[in-house]
Amino acid sequence: MTLSNVEPSEDAQEKLVQLIRSDRNALAKTITIVENNLDGTSAVLSAIQCNLGHAHVVGVTGPPGVGKSTLIDACIAEFRKLGKSVAILAIDPSSHVSGGALLGDRVRMAEHSDDDGVFIRSVAARGHLGGLSATALNIIHLFDAANWDVIIVETVGAGQSEIEIVELADTTVVVESPGLGDEIQAIKAGLLEIADIIAVNKSDLPHADVTVSELMHALSMRHSSKSVQVSKTCATERQGVRELVAEIIEHGVKVMETNRDYCVSERSRKIVARVVGESVTRQFRKLNSKEADVFAEMVQAGELNPDTIAESVIQNLISTLREPRNFAENEQN
Repeated sequence: MTLSNVEPSEDAQEKLVQLIRSDRNALAKTITIVENNLDGTSAVLSAIQCNLGHAHVVGVTGPPGVGKSTLIDACIAEFRKLGKSVAILAIDPSSHVSGGALLGDRVRMAEHSDDDGVFIRSVAARGHLGGLSATALNIIHLFDAANWDVIIVETVGAGQSEIEIVELADTTVVVESPGLGDEIQAIKAGLLEIADIIAVNKSDLPHADVTVSELMHALSMRHSSKSVQVSKTCATERQGVRELVAEIIEHGVKVMETNRDYCVSERSRKIVARVVGESVTRQFRKLNSKEADVFAEMVQAGELNPDTIAESVIQNLISTLREPRNFAENEQN
């Protein structure tokens, strides 16, 4: 099937969706198109738009060294026992220029490589037009449209970009480990604010119970009514993993039953806001020195202030956004 950026017919849309559902190679190639924003990206995203909302998206984040990949590997096995298909989107801290990716953690998932019910995709953490979170969301949507039951998004660390990505999930699992001071880092990084479930992995190490207690105390001090489950796991021994998966599924069911449509639309809304903000900033920085100097001189002279400039840009942007159909027409032309 040849793709262009012209919106495909309903028949072509249906053929594309059926193709990525039945052919793993076609899905992989389609992900490559979207990941690299190649010709056909807009057509692909338009084609799958009416086939979203099936999958349970699980974000997994936490500091390096807490055993995220090993825990995910163990969770995959549990999901498969329950008959659920699992797609994994692993964000790797690679150089987009060299193409090198830190795939060591993926080796731990090698036992699932021959399982047709598991699809693993690594994505470089840098070099994405419109931002990594936008790219991640598009790939999540592809997995969703391809009828994968569970989509696990694994991030490298626990920085702001990682937090933005796991905010795309229905259920967010923050992984910690005992004795490394990670509970303090979690508080600093704001991870407790986004967590639905906290898994204290490597629970066979000393002070695991202390770590659980400290995290529960930190959660009790939050100004939030959201309930967060704290669980102990030892991924290498497969201890506590079945219980963790049960908690993930239970949380996903609640999301589906209460506000699934809202979550899907809110996910897209966040991405639009983020990409627009990043694009405006990027374009403003592209102003040549003379144009930038004019603004700087006017601010220095007190004729303008930064808030006035920002307000002007926003008002012009809002007037354009009030006609969203214009964007669809521009995409087709």
